[in-house]
Amino acid sequence: MPSRQIVERQPRMLDFRVEYRDRNVDVVLEDSCTVGEIKQILENELQIPVSKMLLKGWKTGDVEDSTVLKSLHLPKNNSLYVLTPDLPPPSSSSHAGALQESLNQNFMLIITHREVQREYNLNFSGSSTIQEVKRNVYDLTSIPVRHQLWEGWPTSATDDSMCLAESGLSYPCHRLTVGRRASPAQTREQSEEQSTDVHMVSDSDGDDFEDASEFGVDDGEVFGMTSSALRKSPMMPENAENEGDALLQFTAEFSSRYGDCHPVFFIGSLEAAFQEAFYVKARDRKLLAIYLHHDESVLTNVFCSQMLCAESIVSYLSQNFITWAWDLTKDANRARFLTMCNRHFGSVVAQTIRTQKTDQFPLFLIIMGKRSSNEVLNVIQGNTTVDELMMRLMAAMEIFTAQQQEDIKDEDEREARENVKREQDEAYRLSLEADRAKREAHEREMAEQFRLEQIRKEQEEEREAIRLSLEQALPPEPKEENAEPVSKLRIRTPSGEFLERRFLASNKLQIVFDFVASKGFPWDEFKLLSTFPRRDMKQPRYREEKKLDRGLGKPKDTKSRNAWPKFT
Repeated sequence: MPSRQIVERQPRMLDFRVEYRDRNVDVVLEDSCTVGEIKQILENELQIPVSKMLLKGWKTGDVEDSTVLKSLHLPKNNSLYVLTPDLPPPSSSSHAGALQESLNQNFMLIITHREVQREYNLNFSGSSTIQEVKRNVYDLTSIPVRHQLWEGWPTSATDDSMCLAESGLSYPCHRLTVGRRASPAQTREQSEEQSTDVHMVSDSDGDDFEDASEFGVDDGEVFGMTSSALRKSPMMPENAENEGDALLQFTAEFSSRYGDCHPVFFIGSLEAAFQEAFYVKARDRKLLAIYLHHDESVLTNVFCSQMLCAESIVSYLSQNFITWAWDLTKDANRARFLTMCNRHFGSVVAQTIRTQKTDQFPLFLIIMGKRSSNEVLNVIQGNTTVDELMMRLMAAMEIFTAQQQEDIKDEDEREARENVKREQDEAYRLSLEADRAKREAHEREMAEQFRLEQIRKEQEEEREAIRLSLEQALPPEPKEENAEPVSKLRIRTPSGEFLERRFLASNKLQIVFDFVASKGFPWDEFKLLSTFPRRDMKQPRYREEKKLDRGLGKPKDTKSRNAWPKFT
């Protein structure tokens, strides 16, 4: 089996649903296309010039028209919207146009958690509902929606199903305050519990804190302080624009805290990790392990130092998994991962992670790619041991191996069919080339025959022209009764026929050659021989003879004589 090749992959097809006012346009393109090509399609569909169009909704912020979609690491399904600030609104009412514009805007909600005096900066689209805002706040504060006590909502926001664009929020920023709704008795009871906890800590022996380090718990954690409060550098920058850069900082900080013996974290986006783990040949596929870090969890230090950095775990992950990591300590990074999780794994998995308490972190997600979907095989919490972690990794590996064998079988059968098809196509191509070569050879042969035939005809025409000119140039044949001596020559041709003609004895020998040539026997191709004595009349010493009687000998009869030359 050839080694895995990452190049020459089949292009991905991306689906875009683009909203513009009261219209939705579906666009399907390859990830090798650019943003400008989407705008050209929308120009034809919406009849809006590209120069007047702003395409919004990209996860990475505004992008250029020349940006290739593949570089954005987009999911298969995407939602975008078009803004046309330079174009007048349609002929509908101005209120409807303003509302539609507000639905396409993003609102920055600055939410203060009253009990802990902490601010959250959250971005919501104008189409989001108040209920969605409250659910997201529940994920961040662990205050159920029914127990949330809000301040700062406009008086028009009377229904939680109302979208933000209709609620009367200030654009682009609006401040809100949230707290827990509780009775005075519950508040006093909680205050007493907190005081008791402080008293118990203050009365504890110093030996308890010395022993705490054996379990990987820092002194700051024992006093209710998280380890992140004692560290200067966060694991991952907040609102990181590039996931690859964020993972580089995560890896560097992880190494500085827990040493160099740790899993090899994949540097790149989550989509790129999917490509590396799942979208390769079946024999080269691996499971994807997603490590979710949280600095405020008391289990983080123990899990990282004693389990995740154990040599057996590191070796097993390196051989069988692609490991990707993310830090959920910051609210913006947590919200970003929940969005990615909802997009790639569905709302159920996203809700599972959303409901995890801080002390249940870190989490280890084991993902397996299954043809057209990604399946979460296991969610491992931080309160585990090395042996239990290894057993759960091996159990996931067994499930993956069974599926991989089926995929390998299907892939081998598909490749065998493709090989047969390629061989048939190659044989057909060779057959076509052989037929073409035969046809070209036949055409060349016919062309050569035609050329030779043309040459032969030209030569025959030329010989015929020479023969006619010689025949016309011959002097008239003398009569038998003539005042001058006459020689009658009888010439035998190679075919056995005889040529007869009378010549004056005073004629030159060249006239005999011209006569023979006029009958189709040119003297440069044939010899003219006398019978006795046998002589070649073409030899120079005979051709120099000026008179016929000198060349053939003097006849006894001066008036007429017969000679019997032979023509070969």
